Amino acid sequence: MSAEGGRGAARFVFRALPQKSFSCLQDRDIADRLLKWSMQGRITAQAFSFDQQFKPYQKDEFLMAFFNDQSVISSLKLLSSSGQWTTLGSKVTKIEATVVPCTQISMSFFDRLYSEGVVRETGTIVKCYDDYYDDILISDELRKVLLLEDSDHYDLFTQLDHEEFLFCLFKHFCIGGTLCQFEDAVDPYLETTKAFYKDLVSVQKNPETKEIRIISTVFRVSAYDANGLCYPSSKSHQQTFAYLIVDPCKRHVNILYHCFGGSLFTN
Repeated sequence: MSAEGGRGAARFVFRALPQKSFSCLQDRDIADRLLKWSMQGRITAQAFSFDQQFKPYQKDEFLMAFFNDQSVISSLKLLSSSGQWTTLGSKVTKIEATVVPCTQISMSFFDRLYSEGVVRETGTIVKCYDDYYDDILISDELRKVLLLEDSDHYDLFTQLDHEEFLFCLFKHFCIGGTLCQFEDAVDPYLETTKAFYKDLVSVQKNPETKEIRIISTVFRVSAYDANGLCYPSSKSHQQTFAYLIVDPCKRHVNILYHCFGGSLFTN
């Protein structure tokens, strides 16, 4: 669904929160993995606050206000075509946003990988003959599950499972960047996914039932200016992404951004 133009109603106002840190991006082990996966220096997370109550049905209005807020325009990071970090800097005229389901509260979501010949009990990923999907090398059963709809194990996860934010993160880390060195074991992918998910998503505990539920709303977004697609990049790729994760209680927006390419050493 896309949003265009502006409306007469009072707009959401945003403020950058540069002091907000994300421990997943400060962890040395994760930094080493991201470098190995050709994502280091091409991935970042930022936070913004906003000033009004947010309801999911306000998606279009909220996102258009976000991308045209002066604080966002001057501080929202993206990688230029030359591989330099820059900021949005231009007026957005159209936004395409997909609501990403975000309901999973446990990594047991991935336990099924161990029971169907994708990952051995030891955590080792089962290898297969090399294949390619959109220039992405597939050399093990895990990437088959993630990418090939006609693979034997693709149905381990339902279509809704494939759309879950937790699954999307896991898939992004497994596929990596241009020069990704794949892991032999699944644990580094699971640990990294858990760290990012925990940092980005907000939960609430029901005081009566003690049940934990996720209160964040997640969008995968693309933005256009007068020249066409401008964010997360002018070139579209399944591994180039921007997720906006909205916490309606704190009135915070977390952004997870990655631009597909070779690893950069500085962020």
